[in-house]
Amino acid sequence: MDENKLSNNVDIVVDNKVILELKSVAEVQPIHKAQLLTYLKLSGLKLGLLLNFNVLQMKDGINRLVRNL
Repeated sequence: MDENKLSNNVDIVVDNKVILELKSVAEVQPIHKAQLLTYLKLSGLKLGLLLNFNVLQMKDGINRLVRNL
């Protein structure tokens, strides 16, 4: 992953394999998914999790995005 391109934007990178994008919004919008897909593209990573903490149960706030399978 090219850390210079994303170091100020990506919330968390786990084991240089998964990007975690953290949100606390009423509803995840397409722009949020597009943002994570852009981070995946720029980093060369394939897996990202968009985590929205503004939900009653965390399982309802997890969106898994995979790039180029």
